[in-house]
Formats: sequence, structure tokens, C-alpha cells
Amino acid sequence: MKLNKVVGLLSSAALATALSVSLVAAQDGDNVIRIASQTPLSGPQSVLGVSMSNAVRLAIDELSQPLVDMGYTVEYVPFDDQATPEVGVSNAQQIVADPSILAVVGHLNSGVAIPSSEVYNENDLVMISPANTNPAITDRGYATVNRVCGRDDLQGPTGANYAAELGITSAYVLHDTTAYGQGVAEYFQDEAERLGITVLGFEGTEEASNFDAIIQPILAQSPELIYFGGIYSQTAAFLAQARAAGYEGLFMGPDGTDSTEFAAIAGDAAVGTLYTTVAGPASIYPNAAAFIESYTEAFGEGPQPFAAQSYDSTAIALQAIQAAIESTGGLPSRADVAAAVRATADYEGLTGTITFDANGDPEIGLYYVIEVVSGDPAEWSNNSIIATLEIPSPLTAAAMAEATPAS
Repeated sequence: MKLNKVVGLLSSAALATALSVSLVAAQDGDNVIRIASQTPLSGPQSVLGVSMSNAVRLAIDELSQPLVDMGYTVEYVPFDDQATPEVGVSNAQQIVADPSILAVVGHLNSGVAIPSSEVYNENDLVMISPANTNPAITDRGYATVNRVCGRDDLQGPTGANYAAELGITSAYVLHDTTAYGQGVAEYFQDEAERLGITVLGFEGTEEASNFDAIIQPILAQSPELIYFGGIYSQTAAFLAQARAAGYEGLFMGPDGTDSTEFAAIAGDAAVGTLYTTVAGPASIYPNAAAFIESYTEAFGEGPQPFAAQSYDSTAIALQAIQAAIESTGGLPSRADVAAAVRATADYEGLTGTITFDANGDPEIGLYYVIEVVSGDPAEWSNNSIIATLEIPSPLTAAAMAEATPAS
């Protein structure tokens, strides 16, 4: 597939030079529109981050023709946030310094998105997130911050409710100390306790390789389920070691589990793992078949989870920029684009119909409970979907309740 409208993937070493060129180019004319992304393009979380970036690139190539017909050149500038808040904020400061950048798609990690979006918001630059689930992403009420995925205050309880349906009576809860991992673990814990599940322990760890000091005290308490709020690069290593040490109970995590790398790291120990997700494999979405084919043709492998959401986020940005141009009669301001994004209603994307509420959440979020069926990474898209739930955002739920007459 020919990707002729987008800037190629930039290495970290070339980033500063590329940004300087971007600033000069922006001053040369007002017909250049750039869309940036921030995802981890290096490090242990890059499997998801690169796939998200690829999907943004593909969306710009396939969907930017209306803007090209209007006389604009549309370019893509990917940034590597390294899954690190400090890097994300530094990148954000460089992004807002380029006036031709009218939208940002990202991030993967809520702990990176929250401080980075402070920079975007101060400069009226809209962010559309494919993957950030921490409630604080949108609960700050910023006009510039939106997401196409669900929230952890709904995802965590989804996992706890399913555990209760299985008859689980005891659980040990771990998290990775990040805004994402700790947040979703706390929501799981709160709902689990409300449902009568005994939480034997709640512990945060940054350990990435040797978990023996954590595993042995957990085994001594014999929990029926271990819940680990974190990302696959850490949780899969923990699971493999826990199984080797003799843990035979259930293992559950949130959507940080959702990557082929979880199976690659954990191997056969991954089989039977339960996870909740706001994404899931692209193959579960009826509208995504052509996307999967195009993505595979362009990049030589299938898309990872959150790639389809990245495509939808980019499509919404492009549509909003076009609407803002039509409304203003020329190149719009960043605030104009942010307003057009927030006005998104009934957008038919790959992952479903998207309407943003007043805080930038999708009015209806999709949540899945999935079981890992194989330790083979190539089989990840065949994991068993146990449950699919459509849950309204807090604002939407409150409006629905207000509109429903009291009995």
C-alpha cells in the first residue's frame, strides 16, 4: 500500500531535527496540516505503541483526501513517549510549539497522558485518546481532551462482577503503581469487597523481572484469584513465575493484558487468564475487516489491540478539521478544531458508533471479558470473548437517570 501523504516514522535521534524542519515548513505556508501522535515506540510497551502509530498513519493515508481536495497537505508526525511521563511532557511542549499541528492522537498510558494533556490544554490543542482509561483523563472537564474508549471506574468493576459470578470468594490485588494500573486495581478492589469477595492484600510493585519475594507471601494465603493492574510486559512475567511456583488459582487483569506479547512472555502459563478490556482484537468489530486487511498489507502483520481505536481517533480528528475549515472559511484555530471534535455525534467508526459527552467520554463504552485460549501469540485474536457489555459514561448515566421518572 502506498503511504504517500504521511511523514515516515521518526527515530528519537531524528526527532529534534524533524521538529525544526516542521517549524520552518509551517512558516512557509498555511496549507500544511499536521497530526501528531504520542505512543511508546521503543521499550517493552512498543508492541502496542507502534501498532497504534501505524494505525494513525494508515488513517491519514486513507481518509485525508477531502482535506487534500480543499488545498491542504496533511502530514503525520509520530512521537515516542517511551511510556514515561517526563518524555511525554517534553514531547508535548515540542508539539504545541508547531502551529501546524492541529490534533494529537494518544497516548497508550494514562500516567503519560494526564500530564501531557495539561500542556495540550494550555495551548488549545485537542487530544483524542484511543486507549487511556483512567477517569482523570476526562473528569477534569477540559474542552481539549477526549477518548474513544471506556473508563477504569467501569472496567475494574466489570472484572470484579465477573469474578463474583464465578463464585470467587478471595482475591489478592497487585498493581504497577502507575495512574492506570493502581487506578483500575482500586476500582476492582472496591467492587470486589462490595460484592463480598475478601481481598487478602493490595500491593503495588515496580518489579519487572524477579517476583519471588512477592509470590511466596501470596501463595501462603491461597487466594482463589490474583488480579494484577498493569501492562503485559510486567504482568506476564509475574504470571509465569507464579505458575512455576505452584499457583493454581485464576489470574485476571485489565486491558493492559491485551497484547500478543502477553502470550509471548507467559507462554502456556497464559492459558486460562481472564482479562477485561475496552478494546479487544480488531476482529471482534464487524466494521474492521477492511482495516485489518489494509493494515496487514501495509505493515506486514496484523494490528494489535487499540490499533482500530487509533484509526477511529484519527478519523474523528480529520473529520473535525474539515468541519472547522468549512465553518471558518479557512485554516481553523486549534480551539475551533477542539470544539468540532467535542461536537462529534453518531460517528460510525471501526469500533462502533461514537458520540462524545460533555466531558469527552464516549456516551456508551464497550467492555469485554476475555479468556486466553493459547500460549501461542499467533492465536491471540482467537481468545474467547466471554461477555460484551455496553455501559454508559457517568455523565450519560446521570442524564438517563434524570430522564427516567421515579417509580
